[in-house]
Formats: sequence, C-alpha cells, structure tokens
Amino acid sequence: MNTLKNTVHLIGRLGQDPEVRTFNGGKKVARLSLATGGTFSSKENSERTKTQWHNLVVWGNLAAVCEKYLTKGREIAIAGKLTYNKWEDSQGTKHISTEILVDELLFVGNTK
Repeated sequence: MNTLKNTVHLIGRLGQDPEVRTFNGGKKVARLSLATGGTFSSKENSERTKTQWHNLVVWGNLAAVCEKYLTKGREIAIAGKLTYNKWEDSQGTKHISTEILVDELLFVGNTK
C-alpha cells in the first residue's frame, strides 16, 4: 500500500500551452493547467458539467517533452503527487497553492 500514498492520476485537457523555463544548467520546468470534468444532476434533474482546474509542474526531460509536443486543448493522462506551497508576499498577505508534481505523462486521444 505504500505505493498508493500521495498518488494522483488524472485525465484531462490542457487549458493553455505549457509555460517552460530553462535554468542555467539546462534543466527545464514546465507548468501546465489541466481541466477535468464530471457530470452531476442538479435540483431540477438536469445534467450539468463541472470543470475542475489542476496546476501541474513537470521537471527535466519530461518538461522538454511537454515543450515540444503539448499545446492547449491536448488530452493527456498524468500520474504524480500533491504538493502544497505557502508564501507571504511583500504586502504581508499569506498565500497557499496546490500543485501536482508530475512523474508520468501519456498522450490520450487526438489533438483538439
């Protein structure tokens, strides 16, 4: 069961092209936004869709793959783990962000 701890698997579509940064040593990081959706029944018994947005972070060679092949609307499957970041800005406001650190990525379906 240790392999199930802090594991996230998602399939969705990219909300924008990857934002890729390259550091002095050549290492890359890609940031992506992934939309997942599900349907539910409303009080009026009509079917509705709700979209959830997920922030993804991809490092190294996999970030280079993202830079080369991924574009807005592309459907992908990912596996990774949840991370939380806390910081305080210059005005003293505290912030918290949730990201998924991606370990695996698969292309799913056709490009959109």
